[in-house]
Amino acid sequence: MLASICALTTLAFSLALAFVIIIDPRFTYRLLLLAIPFSIFAFFIALWLSGMVLHPLSNIVKKAKKLAAGDMNVRFSDESTAYAPYAVRELSESLDTVGARVRATMAEAAAESKRQGQFISDVSHEIRTPLTAIRGAAETMLDEDIPSDIHERFCNTIIHESERLTRLANDLLTLQRIEGDGELNLKRIDLHKIVERAVAMLEPLLDERQVLLTISGEAPDVLGDSDRLQQVVQNLIDNANRFVDEGGRIHVELSGIRAHSVITVSDNGPGFGNINPARLFDRFYRGDFSRARATGGIGLGLTIVKAIVTAHEGTVEAINLPDGGACFIVAIPSLPPARD
Repeated sequence: MLASICALTTLAFSLALAFVIIIDPRFTYRLLLLAIPFSIFAFFIALWLSGMVLHPLSNIVKKAKKLAAGDMNVRFSDESTAYAPYAVRELSESLDTVGARVRATMAEAAAESKRQGQFISDVSHEIRTPLTAIRGAAETMLDEDIPSDIHERFCNTIIHESERLTRLANDLLTLQRIEGDGELNLKRIDLHKIVERAVAMLEPLLDERQVLLTISGEAPDVLGDSDRLQQVVQNLIDNANRFVDEGGRIHVELSGIRAHSVITVSDNGPGFGNINPARLFDRFYRGDFSRARATGGIGLGLTIVKAIVTAHEGTVEAINLPDGGACFIVAIPSLPPARD
């Protein structure tokens, strides 16, 4: 812009000089003496101003080419643009913003690719074990001379491992639906009723192990999907049931705090040990691998809990209780009291 102004000024001066010469040639010599130094001065001013603009622009073009070539460390705003015209500085800042977004997008894509690779590896590992057991049992049963009791045992193995594969497939589909479209059938939910339904569903399993489950407290209503929230409570109770001893205790407490409705599921089991509680919600993670395998756990129950709670804009965390046992705390934003 400044270079253009300078060039236009020079042009105007030249036209004025020509006009004066035409009107009165006697002023030609004096005007030439003035015009020569002025033209030289204007030339160097225009050259300097052009350099101020073109040099930073040239650097920006070079950096843009590096960014396009995959160099994510490029920064457009630096010493070369510190004293550049405002438009150039604004351009470099805008390109830095674009570069930051490109880096963030690429980092997210790389992390997602890594998660997908790990997920495929985990699923393959989970499928391999039951398939190996099923094949081994089936091959053994091909022997016509095996006793009937062994034949029955291998039949039960095939059924048991097939059920594990079915649970794995169902849990994976559930997780995909929650994390994929995230669609929820939202309505006002009474959490106490949700807990009662979840306990009723698990009552046969609890009775089988003589586990005592108690419910206390009340929580404000929430806006949620009743089926999904029931699954949260069922998974947490089922998880506790897997790790408490026979005749153990599980307690579900409802409360409200800081505009959130809270569901707490605690037990008197061994807890989850000295590990990062966040790992409990990772896919296929088992706090006690041997016991989880023996009770049929596949390591997706708590992952599904976290996915559902997150879809409800809530949080879930786990802590070890001072006197032993684990405690899982779910907090979901509360609704205002219903008007009568």
